[in-house]
Amino acid sequence: MRTQLDTLVTGALQQGSAVPAFTCYDFTTALAVVGAAEESGRGAILLVAPKTAATPNGLRLIAALRGLADAASVPIAVQLDHATDPQVIADVVSAGADSVLVDGSSLPYEDNIALVRNVRAALAAQGRADVVIEAELGGLAGDEDRAFATDAADNAGDAAGNVESDAPAGLTDSAQVEDFVARTGAQLLAVAVGNVHGKYKGEPRLRWDVLQDIAVRTRIPLVLHGASGIPAEELVKAAAMNVGKVNFNTELRTGVLAVLEEQTTAHRADGENLQALLGLWNASARTFAATALATLSR
Repeated sequence: MRTQLDTLVTGALQQGSAVPAFTCYDFTTALAVVGAAEESGRGAILLVAPKTAATPNGLRLIAALRGLADAASVPIAVQLDHATDPQVIADVVSAGADSVLVDGSSLPYEDNIALVRNVRAALAAQGRADVVIEAELGGLAGDEDRAFATDAADNAGDAAGNVESDAPAGLTDSAQVEDFVARTGAQLLAVAVGNVHGKYKGEPRLRWDVLQDIAVRTRIPLVLHGASGIPAEELVKAAAMNVGKVNFNTELRTGVLAVLEEQTTAHRADGENLQALLGLWNASARTFAATALATLSR
């Protein structure tokens, strides 16, 4: 059943859990995610990257994901991820997404606020004031669509978890959180606490102290991006600090590509058996989704 993103996330937090969100570049991966969610009896979020949404078939994918969410037996939300282009946002909402991450994190603080407010006003003018807005405060290193390793300085810290002087400047400033949320009206807030997009170089060292400080300054659910590569024993701490949504992309994507790389030759020899190869693709994505669901559930 298609469910509003904030409703899904708030409900999970009330149970001490977080909801995993998975980037879907294609329908096969989305089917796997929803299948894993239905098997676990828990909700999930289907993300579409703006680069995907802006392609000729991107809006068709959005419409297909909305239909998949409508037919699911568990709560499923469809979200446009990391969006900055007002036209892409308007088109994707018209196609069926009912939540958007309006990402002004690379902009100066006031410009970030202005972007979120302008998108909210444009959606209201479109008759879609009901669209759930996630905003981002603080800068995450890396590229959500490509698995580049990040520099070790992006995860600076000693063995005890103390951050060194060359720690990344992109950490969310907790002192800005209350003002940012009040002025943007965001219903969810993505934060930067040492998490990155893509692969981590070395062990991830999240700033739980920063996250805890942010959590006490706002009542809205927080979002952790760049969860691929963060150990499960770390991720399970998130919900206790009001993190209700956790985004996965890199491990899901690289797992599928590894299966295809290993299996394509054999399935080409087997009469170009694409159906069986797609089955392995689905199994890889489904296994990963099931693990993420179990990790974040209580």
